[in-house]
Amino acid sequence: MTDALVIAGHEFSSRFILGSGKFDLDLIRAAVEHAKAEIVTLALRRVNSFSGNILEHIPEGVTLLPNTSGARNAEEALKIARLAREAGCGGLIKIEVIRDSKYLLPDNYQTAKACEMLAKDGFIPLPYMYPDLYAARDMANAGAAAIMPLAAPIGSNQGLAAKQFIRILIEEIDLPIIVDAGIGKPSQACEAMEMGAAAVMANTAIATAGNIVEMAQAFRHAIIAGRTAYLAGMGRVLDRGSASSPLTGFIQD
Repeated sequence: MTDALVIAGHEFSSRFILGSGKFDLDLIRAAVEHAKAEIVTLALRRVNSFSGNILEHIPEGVTLLPNTSGARNAEEALKIARLAREAGCGGLIKIEVIRDSKYLLPDNYQTAKACEMLAKDGFIPLPYMYPDLYAARDMANAGAAAIMPLAAPIGSNQGLAAKQFIRILIEEIDLPIIVDAGIGKPSQACEAMEMGAAAVMANTAIATAGNIVEMAQAFRHAIIAGRTAYLAGMGRVLDRGSASSPLTGFIQD
């Protein structure tokens, strides 16, 4: 892999992470196959809603990323993470600590505390957080393997509402920045990648699309395009026009 996404030594060729909160198993498989996602998130509390072992329904080669959805504090996040590990989900864990039931904003203080607790317990924490530089630094120091700032309120499809704050994290935090929550269009995912984000996670934008397969494909191509543009180096931006051809040597009558 010449441009692999690396999270705590784990390498992935795809930079698209699929959230599965609004999918059934058939849709998860269809979205994974057409988006080429190699990481799929799963709320542990949803495992019992599926028949059989959820791990048997995830396509081969896909890493399952359990999250601590439902946790209201660090202690509850640790308990859910341990249950996920016992279920065979491994050490990668997305930390979600949300006490706000109206806007569903993550609690950065409890999330940083959970990072420290889970890291000490042998987990590889990926915290979902409100994009704040000081909180991101605390989480990095506590053992986070990547930072997952929201782009907009979860499930809203509002796009890069927190764009400037995410840009700060990309510039200042020496960890993969994975843009999570609120991305509503492939163009917004592309823009996040152009900024230098390491990956993008999407769920609602695909699950609520008229054609899930085609939207999954669109996100895949948008993320690849944005990453390619970032690596190529974005062109300059001027506050005035600049001729693309010489303004001399015109043909005379």
